[in-house]
Amino acid sequence: MKKPTFRPYRLPALSLALIGWVGLYLLINFTLPTLLPRWAFFFLATLALSGTSLPIAYFLHRRFSRDFPPANVIIRQALWVGTYGATLAWLQLGRVANLSIVIGLALGLIAIESLIRLREKAQWTPPEIEND
Repeated sequence: MKKPTFRPYRLPALSLALIGWVGLYLLINFTLPTLLPRWAFFFLATLALSGTSLPIAYFLHRRFSRDFPPANVIIRQALWVGTYGATLAWLQLGRVANLSIVIGLALGLIAIESLIRLREKAQWTPPEIEND
């Protein structure tokens, strides 16, 4: 079976990364850290990290996976990376982040994704065979 190309992922990955990183640059250099720019920082960090990790997630699945997952799995995993990075930035803002929290949060998100994938595989039904 032929594995799909990166073509459908190019525009979302490029737009997420570009909006996120350019927005972060403008936000950091031209605003004061009041309430609204802080929330914008977390939103833009999520966009930037998700857009950057989308090609990496695609490559890892293409290289190491036997059965290539659907597009929603790859996009969801890229969003997990963005959420993880923004959460770590938020924890660091309160000076709460340490190694055990970083590892525990990563393991928790990996466990959630594993359970979601397990549920998706359990609900799969084979296609019906037509009898002539």
